[in-house]
Amino acid sequence: MTIELRHLRAFLAIAEAGTVTRAAARLHLSQPALSRTLRQLEGHLGARLVDRSTHHLELTAAGHTFRDKAAAALAAVETALDPGGLRSWPLRLGHTWAALGYHTIPLLRRWDRTHPGIPLELLRVDDRTAGLAQGKVDAALLRGAVTSAGLRTELLLSEERVVVMPADSPLAALRRVTLADLAAHPIALNTVSGTTTTDLWPPTARPVATIEVTNTDEWLIAIAAGRAVGVSTSATPSNHMHPSLVYRPLADAPTVPVVLAWREKLGHPAIPDLLALAHQVLAADA
Repeated sequence: MTIELRHLRAFLAIAEAGTVTRAAARLHLSQPALSRTLRQLEGHLGARLVDRSTHHLELTAAGHTFRDKAAAALAAVETALDPGGLRSWPLRLGHTWAALGYHTIPLLRRWDRTHPGIPLELLRVDDRTAGLAQGKVDAALLRGAVTSAGLRTELLLSEERVVVMPADSPLAALRRVTLADLAAHPIALNTVSGTTTTDLWPPTARPVATIEVTNTDEWLIAIAAGRAVGVSTSATPSNHMHPSLVYRPLADAPTVPVVLAWREKLGHPAIPDLLALAHQVLAADA
């Protein structure tokens, strides 16, 4: 049978809603009709995408893999059919936090001067790939290891790590902080897009406690409120200055790579220009 966009929308609705009942309500379909659509998609792919053995539906391993592909395919079609795209084709650049640090504004300004016919849209997406794997953006500025399949990357620079703390923290009296200094304090960890885990510390000297958050705003609030300290990179102060926060260099931790990432297929034709300009801006600011 022919698979249509409605099959992708049905699967993505089920994956997001967690139940056929809620997904059917969102799509204004009956439950039997939605279940039938899902079975048709699974039959075409020759794989079960959803585990129906529990009351709350769970995606299978194949379902998790297919979710990103379905989202990217649907986003590509919607972009192609957007009437506004006939006048211009914006280049959507995703990031999870801090973008390119203090190089961000020079990059945007030089792009506007050199590519006036191609709007460069900077979008923050709280996701491990900044929305790239789901087709929400065309390219992304990412930190740390990029393990998602189907993505190409090129290293732009490496950033030093910094410690973020409340202004009244006793650590603020130090000019440079070590991992050992931090071990006695709760550490705020952004589990969605952060670059820090407890693996940064030696196994025998890890922090006494952690606080898990899911985005940069929650991370900053937890630190400003005095509930934890955090580890980030040198790009963060340029985008997230606050009177309640103090930044100090972290003396004994490895640097963090910053890459430009894009999909191997369905790429925007201006990505090579963006990559070249990013390197030019970084070289000029060095």
